[in-house]
Amino acid sequence: MFYYISGPVAHIDTRMAVIDCGGVGYACNTTAYTLSALTKGKQATLFTHLSVKEDDMTLYGFASKEELNLFRQLISVSGVGPKAALSILSVSTPSQLALSIITGDTKALVAAPGIGKKIAQRVVLELKDKLAKEQGSVMEHYTPPQSGFAIAEDKMGESTAALAVLGYSQSEINHALKGIDMEHLTLEQIIKEALKKMMK
Repeated sequence: MFYYISGPVAHIDTRMAVIDCGGVGYACNTTAYTLSALTKGKQATLFTHLSVKEDDMTLYGFASKEELNLFRQLISVSGVGPKAALSILSVSTPSQLALSIITGDTKALVAAPGIGKKIAQRVVLELKDKLAKEQGSVMEHYTPPQSGFAIAEDKMGESTAALAVLGYSQSEINHALKGIDMEHLTLEQIIKEALKKMMK
């Protein structure tokens, strides 16, 4: 229903920001990461997700499309509701969280309040499964340099999957990763470089 909401920040509270849009204050539940990017009285744009239940309508807002997409990925996991998803997204940046999921780093997930080891393992398992086909399809068209073949191939696969978690299409990922030094950069550096290219 709502793609984004734009206007001055009228109020900031714990896990919530109110955006004044045409004289109407929209309360958006959000993460600590998004709240850190907002300043009361200043213009802001939040990409939104509207949750509709029989007795409740709740709006969620995020500073970037990547964070919104990751939120939607998280709530698709069995046992992970919006509150748990916001908690997980509040402990790191979207790109760092995507990297943790792809590499199976459950420690980064259990660092979130209210998230136990079982939920963290389920997030990794279910989101990895969703990305398996996309990752395999992109890898079919990738030819890594002959030097450091195995290392480059492994980083290509993991960075591709992490970017897919953030909502980018295969063609966007292919374009962004083209020309990046897979052999010498760390996985996090590769993802950051790709994100920079896609933001241009």
